[in-house]
Amino acid sequence: MVASEHRDLRPAIGDYAFLSDCHSVALVSRHGSIDWCCMPRVDSASVFARILDQSRGGYCTLSPSEDDASARRRYLDDTLVLETTFRTPSGEAKVLDCFVMHEGGKSDPHRQLLRIVEGVRGRMELSLRVAARLDYGEVRPWLRHRGRGVWSAMGGDDALVIWADCELTSDGDHDLAATFEVRSGQRAYLSLTYAEPASLDDQPLDPLSPSELDARLEATIAWWKHWAVEVDLDSSDGPAVRRSAIVLKGLTNAPTGAIAAAATTSLPEVPGGSRNWDYRFSWVRDSVFAVQALTALGAEAEADGFRRFIERSAAGSVESLQIIYGVAGARRLTERTLDHLEGFEGAQPVRIGNAAATQVQNDVYGEIVDLSWRWHERGHSPDDDYWRFLLQLVDKAAEVWSEPDRGLWEMRGEPRHFVHSKVMCWSALDRGLRLAKECLRPAPTRRWAAVAAEIKESVEADGFDAARGVFVQAYGTTDLDAALLLLPGVGFLDYDDSRMMSTTDAIRTELDDGGGLLRRYRAPDALEGEEGAFVACSFWLAECLARQGRGNEAREVFDRASLASSDLGLYSEEYNTQKNQLLGNFPQALSHLSHIAAAVALADGAGRTSRVGPSRDAAHKRAR
Repeated sequence: MVASEHRDLRPAIGDYAFLSDCHSVALVSRHGSIDWCCMPRVDSASVFARILDQSRGGYCTLSPSEDDASARRRYLDDTLVLETTFRTPSGEAKVLDCFVMHEGGKSDPHRQLLRIVEGVRGRMELSLRVAARLDYGEVRPWLRHRGRGVWSAMGGDDALVIWADCELTSDGDHDLAATFEVRSGQRAYLSLTYAEPASLDDQPLDPLSPSELDARLEATIAWWKHWAVEVDLDSSDGPAVRRSAIVLKGLTNAPTGAIAAAATTSLPEVPGGSRNWDYRFSWVRDSVFAVQALTALGAEAEADGFRRFIERSAAGSVESLQIIYGVAGARRLTERTLDHLEGFEGAQPVRIGNAAATQVQNDVYGEIVDLSWRWHERGHSPDDDYWRFLLQLVDKAAEVWSEPDRGLWEMRGEPRHFVHSKVMCWSALDRGLRLAKECLRPAPTRRWAAVAAEIKESVEADGFDAARGVFVQAYGTTDLDAALLLLPGVGFLDYDDSRMMSTTDAIRTELDDGGGLLRRYRAPDALEGEEGAFVACSFWLAECLARQGRGNEAREVFDRASLASSDLGLYSEEYNTQKNQLLGNFPQALSHLSHIAAAVALADGAGRTSRVGPSRDAAHKRAR
């Protein structure tokens, strides 16, 4: 029942659609309620956060007044423009939702969330309510009537300019509401634009005309289609892969090139539990994976943008390098809890910031150097300044590889000697040696080669369980870890090496969650509750099987993992196969980029191409 959705029904994570202008983000429920919105950036404080608190979070709902309405939805082809179609006994109407895009929006965005209602047949009465709650629901805004149909809602350092072509009225409780009717062929409009409060002082606020808003909608559709035409995969998986690429683009911060890990904070990995983290920041590792996935589809600009972001954010120095940054480059991501919010379905605590920013994760050096190697392979060799930065990274990997760290999964217990971390230190040295040779750059290559050989010998001795014939999660344990599926991707060993084949089979069997998807690991991790299957890991398995020439098995795993998406093709971090329930922050970059990588591997057939990479010509032909 659509009309009561804003009062009673609590949508599941998979019931939300994702909107972005490569600056701000929003989530829209299946029945027309914007329950999460961060402006002017993904890591800004929310202006709507009902997804985290039904009563205090705030929302913007637009839905039929009748109780017996039905709804269906889709994205307009190759865009992040959402179309929700409502049907009632008296008529049919569709709502088009988007963040407005335009050429030049990288540096001068409109910061505008646009909602357009269009009558399709008959007539329909709709209810609109804008309940802005600024700064994660703590601030009930000051509403001011600023002219015909125009209102401002402000508090603290945030403000929204709200305009509708129907009569908005204040209910005296910081909300704006309206009821209006559309008939076949008619349109109605709602515009929400972010502003700095000081910019609104005594300034006239003239609304845009309906024709201008129509033009902005068409420009947004054209912008997304123009971008999407550059990313393609010659495969039956092509349309779904393009959707994942569009999501990754939506998680990218246009001015800086940073890629957020997800659009949300504190959506729980365990229902009602405490595994709730803020993922609205740029993880170096995840972002490297993301630009590799996009580059494989032809979107090369993203690789250069992120490479530059890391160099700027780290101030060109390895000593200043963090594993996470704010999407504008912020270094201080202090983790704290918002005790005034109830959490998604009661999951506590609600966190903002992320303490993992201060962790030691030694794989980061290998990720950045590998990205530079791939960028060189595509014809873009490092300049003098960037080479000095790369020298520091490789030297650091040579220095710290033998030390314990928190690993790819950011373990919050004691540091350990994770195999994946050590292999990525090896990768930093291997790629450094390759770059030095091919670019004729001075480097301590003899020392690097010796350390690389030492790491390889150590991992093959202490990171390998000879009795079972498999690699293990960490030295001194027999536990498995899905991250081991990434080892051949950096060329540490061949995909079809017997040890890798055995490790792949063991992971597939022992980490299966009982529903055909993989868990990350089964070892205790010092956190409460049992999380769901990790979507990216299942796609890693599909990629590994495909590269091993086991195409039928790879297709089976890939198709099963693909079912973990929402009806709009969006993936969260985790999935409960028993309840068919998406878990964790949403949409999740790591899941989408792994979906792309697995699809590319399947398209490559039985080839055994590693992350050292195919030639530029081969990659281009494959992407077409």
